[in-house]
Amino acid sequence: MKLQPGNPMQSVLLTVLAFEVIVYGLSIFVLDRIAGLPIALAAALGGGVALLALLAAATLRRGTVGYVLGWLTQIVSIGLGFAQPAIWVMVALFGGLWVLCLILGRRLERNARDAV
Repeated sequence: MKLQPGNPMQSVLLTVLAFEVIVYGLSIFVLDRIAGLPIALAAALGGGVALLALLAAATLRRGTVGYVLGWLTQIVSIGLGFAQPAIWVMVALFGGLWVLCLILGRRLERNARDAV
């Protein structure tokens, strides 16, 4: 699912991805200190998801690639919950926001099309 260029929900999706970069970057410390993973593994897991979210945010307005990477971020972040179950709360929040923004964005496009 992709939104049309100029859809205001693209900015909200971009914001969701930006916050995912921050939160999943900080999850490195949670995975290291609370889950007890080695720092290298914690950095690979948390940093990998944060990097994926950053790439999605950087390419979101450039076409389909950004949306594919955004969905991939939502799917891959589920794996962090297996290392530390508390992370599933953030996964659910960000995943819910991602889906909600796409649904509302499509609704805005449909309403704009019907108004013409």
